Amino acid sequence: MRLRLAFALVVPLLMAQAGHAQTQTQALEITDQRGVTVRFSQSPQRIVSLLPSLTESVCALGQCPRLVGVDRYSNHPPSIARLPRLGGGLDPSIEAVVALRPDVVLLSVSSRASERLEALGLKVVALEPKTHADVHRVLQVLGVLLDVPATEPERLWREIQDGVDAAARGLPPAARGLRVYFEVSRGPYGAGEVSFIGETLARLGVKNVIPAELGPFPRLNPEFVVRADPDLIMIGNRSMQSRSPYPGWDQMRAVRGQRLCVYGVDDSDVVVRPGPRMAEAARIMARCIAEKLALPVPSGPSSTSSTSTSPGARP
Repeated sequence: MRLRLAFALVVPLLMAQAGHAQTQTQALEITDQRGVTVRFSQSPQRIVSLLPSLTESVCALGQCPRLVGVDRYSNHPPSIARLPRLGGGLDPSIEAVVALRPDVVLLSVSSRASERLEALGLKVVALEPKTHADVHRVLQVLGVLLDVPATEPERLWREIQDGVDAAARGLPPAARGLRVYFEVSRGPYGAGEVSFIGETLARLGVKNVIPAELGPFPRLNPEFVVRADPDLIMIGNRSMQSRSPYPGWDQMRAVRGQRLCVYGVDDSDVVVRPGPRMAEAARIMARCIAEKLALPVPSGPSSTSSTSTSPGARP
């Protein structure tokens, strides 16, 4: 009788301890790029993503079904087309986000919505990759947050690296040292050497005309680009708006020789997003470089051409 009584008392205690241990195992902590540590009792099942690169990363890690809402610019993979659109990443509709009852909101460090969402009781993780190393770290953080095997973010990262290396190997030797300007947004805002785009260009063996000391995505005086006189210009189609030329750009060798790659919307989305599609971005840029190498580089000044009449071919 005493043995049965002791057993009856001990078993519930052991079960309670086991349940407590399981809860502790499921609990996790994430420190985002603001330096803020966010605690979860378990891996979030309802996720709002307000940055396209984070949306793509969640899906690339096989967790697209957890997304319940995204920003207006998230458009890949196609399976997310059914999801509610919550406005821009910097200024989303707070009411629409709250209504979805997310376990976590993923957004950029520069988003103005973080404090408002946190004040309403939502958990926020801010991640904003700007370099290749940042992309690697973001994949690792998301891997922990999503409770996927640690091998998955590393596998995805190796695929990205292998793809960039393959794109570089496919370029002819003449591409090495080619001086390139990449415009990411009208302003102009350029991609500097220390940005993920600049790092991809370096991996392709070309020379970025925007030095590291200007930062990852500096706003430039159009005259800076004229003085740099790059051999090749890459421009995202979204950045061109009315396609009006900047002063003096018709004097540049790249413009006069039609060594421009004006990316359409689809390709522009790929090349300006730091995430799982960076290998595809490297292939798009490599194709532009290879095609434009076949064109002669004009020498001497000229004023007979214009960026509005010589937009260049889409790679």
